Amino acid sequence: MTSAPCLGTGFAMAMLLVAAAPAFPAQPLDSNKPASTIVDSNIREEEALSKTEAGKVISAIDRTRDNIGTVRKTTKLDTVDIVFLTDAARSEGGPPPAIENKVKQHQDDVAELRQEIEANALLFNAIDSRRVLAEDVLAVEFDNPGKIVIYAAAKPPK
Repeated sequence: MTSAPCLGTGFAMAMLLVAAAPAFPAQPLDSNKPASTIVDSNIREEEALSKTEAGKVISAIDRTRDNIGTVRKTTKLDTVDIVFLTDAARSEGGPPPAIENKVKQHQDDVAELRQEIEANALLFNAIDSRRVLAEDVLAVEFDNPGKIVIYAAAKPPK
């Protein structure tokens, strides 16, 4: 008499393999698509100084916990604005103390936000198209439906 294979063991092994798989950022999109649009979103960039944008950035960092869920659910945006805080780039010594302290105060949430951005194909490809690393993202702000502002401690690509 032969026994039937146990489906539970195979399922458990498959789940173990899935759980052990490393997390990878979203795959890059077709490189033939213009860099100004990613997944039908208009990608815009601007340069600013952290001292002029500090209030907005600090306010956005304070709302990081709420914005994580929105980032996770985002699949379509009309506009992605990337604000390069050029004086806060690593090459310039990093963010000023007021912003750096706020990032440290919310470090777990900021780290989770960065992971969610890496896992979101639209947002990952938007920042990647401008050579922004997820680790340089300080905060995001959903300005209105269909628009996100990403604050990055980075300089735009030359």
